[in-house]
Amino acid sequence: MDLTTTFSIQNASMKNSPLWMHLLAGGIAGAISRTCTAPADRIKVYLQVQTHKTSFMESVRYLISDGGVLSMWRGNGINVLKITPESAIKFAVYDESKRFIRGVDERRALTIGERFACGAVAGNASQTLLYPMDVLKTRLALVKTGKYSGVMPMIKSMLEREGLRSFYRGYNAFAVGIMLYCGIDLAVYETVKQAYLGYREAENTLKPLVILSCCTFSSTIGQVTTYPLALLSSRLQAKTVLKKQALSERFLDNNMVLLLWRIHQKEGIHGLYRGILPNFMKSIPSVCITYIVYEYIISLLGYSMI
Repeated sequence: MDLTTTFSIQNASMKNSPLWMHLLAGGIAGAISRTCTAPADRIKVYLQVQTHKTSFMESVRYLISDGGVLSMWRGNGINVLKITPESAIKFAVYDESKRFIRGVDERRALTIGERFACGAVAGNASQTLLYPMDVLKTRLALVKTGKYSGVMPMIKSMLEREGLRSFYRGYNAFAVGIMLYCGIDLAVYETVKQAYLGYREAENTLKPLVILSCCTFSSTIGQVTTYPLALLSSRLQAKTVLKKQALSERFLDNNMVLLLWRIHQKEGIHGLYRGILPNFMKSIPSVCITYIVYEYIISLLGYSMI
């Protein structure tokens, strides 16, 4: 597939697309996009959990010197196992939510608020059961080479030293952030795409450059809005508790506002957006690859994400 490829959208919105199609297309798109952007994701996680100033290149040199170039894909296997069902569920729930809101009138155009609500529901549904895998991915991205012989020894160590609760550390911040991000991303993406199609009424095809522009715009807005919550979640995921926490510490772990304020007080506004550069390097290509592959598969099957 190249940038001259076009995606047919003619009469697509009038077809009742089956659930399995969204599960298949979303799963494939998520797996491909995450593998392509795995190095940037590891750099982002490493920078997010640092409390001192660390440059992008310093992080790259440290990670490569620690485990070699291939170590930049450390944790990608579990990441793909997580992102494949996650993307499948997200797109499937998003489509079903839109269908529910439309009711009997399948041609009715949704408002941006309705699309946001559908995206938020889809984001939450796709994350709740799979969140422990995100915690494992974060831990794998941060540990030194050779500390664990595999995923199972790390899981055993976490259970013995931190308990079952460690697999949902940072979930509150993550859940709020992902609902806001998915709501904004999907709503803005479809709204901008619909605006383009309305402006180009004579066109019945969608070019990849149009998809790239739409998803870059929507992802940028979503990332800037929700990044502090993603950073907070990563820090809580990486936090290892070797002794029993005091009541005040357990309360603080569940108070997102106080935690964000503490980061701002200690590190400034830069601290809330630490690692956002590699995050953009990862998220924007990842979102673009996801949407292009998703739209391509949907188009091959004679439908469209409308």
